[in-house]
Amino acid sequence: MRILYAHGFASGPLSKKGVAVRAHLAKRGLEVELLDLRVPSPTGLRLSRMIEVVRAAAGPETLAIGSSLGGLTVAHAAAIDPRIRATVLLAPAFRLVERWRRRMTVEEWARWEREGTFRYDDHATGGSLDVDFGFMEDAARVDTSWPDVRVPTTIVHGTRDATVEPELSRTFAATRPNVRLVEVDDDHQLLGSLERICAEIDAALRQ
Repeated sequence: MRILYAHGFASGPLSKKGVAVRAHLAKRGLEVELLDLRVPSPTGLRLSRMIEVVRAAAGPETLAIGSSLGGLTVAHAAAIDPRIRATVLLAPAFRLVERWRRRMTVEEWARWEREGTFRYDDHATGGSLDVDFGFMEDAARVDTSWPDVRVPTTIVHGTRDATVEPELSRTFAATRPNVRLVEVDDDHQLLGSLERICAEIDAALRQ
């Protein structure tokens, strides 16, 4: 089985969780491909292109793992690509545009739309990232509803997540018998839950 890991927003292929997952599975002789979702460029992000990155990397049988924005990306890819046989989603960034609009003031959103870019902390480089408004426009076209994921799916979400409300994962899992939600006492980064995450990935592989 091919195993893919998709990082989150303002992160990169060498994210802490991704590297930890790769090291864990390497002990079992399994390879993990750490995807680069900073496409088509770090400042010109597009969810539609991220989904294509996941699909391009998929093999005949694929386990796709995704964190935050990477989790949303994996979910949408799994909804349309039958080669993805299972997913593990880590604090998936459901309802992307809706959440971002709530987090920003009306003035901030209008300025982003008017000026074209908004500055964010770039966790991958330690610097800043001027993300263009086209990211939101593209996401609004792609992320129009809950991803229709029908394969076995495990979600790990922190109860103290202040970035993506855990209630979103609860809502997603509640009406989908193929989705299992694991709540942990952690924040959005889930760095205190790496052992549990790796255990859930092991379980997904056994299935």
